[in-house]
Amino acid sequence: MEYKFLLSYLLILIALFYSYRQGLGVEKSLFLNSIRALVQLLFLGYVLKFIFRLESPVYMVLILLFMVAFASFTAQRRVKLAKGGYTTAFLSIFLASAIVIASLLIFGIISFKPNQIIPVGGMVVGNALNVYTLTVDRLKGDAKNTIDVIENIIALGGKLSDAFYFIKKNAVRSALIPMVNMLQTVGIIHIPGITTGMLLAGADPLEAVSYQLAIMYMMVAVALFSAVFSVNFSYRRIIETVVEEV
Repeated sequence: MEYKFLLSYLLILIALFYSYRQGLGVEKSLFLNSIRALVQLLFLGYVLKFIFRLESPVYMVLILLFMVAFASFTAQRRVKLAKGGYTTAFLSIFLASAIVIASLLIFGIISFKPNQIIPVGGMVVGNALNVYTLTVDRLKGDAKNTIDVIENIIALGGKLSDAFYFIKKNAVRSALIPMVNMLQTVGIIHIPGITTGMLLAGADPLEAVSYQLAIMYMMVAVALFSAVFSVNFSYRRIIETVVEEV
């Protein structure tokens, strides 16, 4: 049974073949990352068995900080910013994740146990990473397209924050679109994995749905916080990056 997943790799092979025939140039990245995902998930499976036995809060906090640090490193590699790009990514992801995780703990939705805080923390940090990269990439693109307008506003005595006002607004709006789509289609098109897993385990439907809703609302919150922190921490770095690239 555990080896049947290899059959699903045929789908990756189809994508690799198509990329090669059409000259998309992503076959190498797709192949390496598909193997990397296998190795990382195998590693995760064995590591989680160890992590779930931990009782010290210090270790759990360190694990969460490592997740944030690695997410920040990944974010900076995806959307390169001028000096201080890693710090910008770290602050945005850390603050958004900390606010949401702290809220879940305070409201009693999750407890500070490794089998709860680590998986949920991973979802929060991962979502914060995705929103950060999408937001900063949109911000960079819009800034590059309107660099003349930005320079004119500054030349007329306006502040950089004023020049970026609508660009930041559009970036935050774009970051929230996937979350809005998810809320709109959940239960009809999107079938949540947590709800399905809990129902298969014999949980009451109300309990399963309630937990899933808490997770989804958490994702919306972390998306909002990540987008807001991202645009406010990064726009000065972005203008420096755009000027250098132009």
